Amino acid sequence: MRHSTPDIFKEIVEVLQGHLKDKVPIITGLSQRQDRNPFLILIGTILSLRTKDGITDKAMGRLFEKARTPGEMLNLTDEEIERLIYPVGFYRKKARVIKGISKTIIGQYNGSVPDELDELLKIKGVGRKTANLVIIEAFGKPGICVDIHVHRISNRLGVVKTRNPHETEDALRKILPEQYWIIYNALLVTFGQDVCKPVSPHCSLCPVEYLCSKKGVHIHR
Repeated sequence: MRHSTPDIFKEIVEVLQGHLKDKVPIITGLSQRQDRNPFLILIGTILSLRTKDGITDKAMGRLFEKARTPGEMLNLTDEEIERLIYPVGFYRKKARVIKGISKTIIGQYNGSVPDELDELLKIKGVGRKTANLVIIEAFGKPGICVDIHVHRISNRLGVVKTRNPHETEDALRKILPEQYWIIYNALLVTFGQDVCKPVSPHCSLCPVEYLCSKKGVHIHR
């Protein structure tokens, strides 16, 4: 792949949509099940960071059975939240972050999760990946959520040449047609989990292998 053109992104998106069909990442699934509830999507995204989907899904189920609003979350102690979300990664820290987010939403946003990226980023504990995913999944607004899968695969394909997810987001904002902003993350996350794995990707099963520069790929299947 020599150039990052709208036509190339169009082909990548269309091919992956046909290949993945109804497979969706865990937060997309949460959004679909919970009628795009912004607070649940925000908290679910916090839980999912550095945690496997199966563990995240069970933790969300336990936590949301007890608390579904910022007010209900504040009625739980840190220890109760820890017990409910264990063993997600950094569960003790995340319990404190969840309480802090809930307090901020009530105190500064009248109990409603803000629907603007800049406002979400003002909330302590909310980074760019989380904020963009909330914008996309809760509010249906264009955002570019770059996690490790999006960063890795975009570089592997050759559409960007960046050193970290923040640089990848900046690069994609310049070259990725806005009509694909919402779907790009969901497709690449699922694809990265199933086929385009970090080590020894399944290139023989890849439907966009003919478009891929295989940057950084030394061993593949």
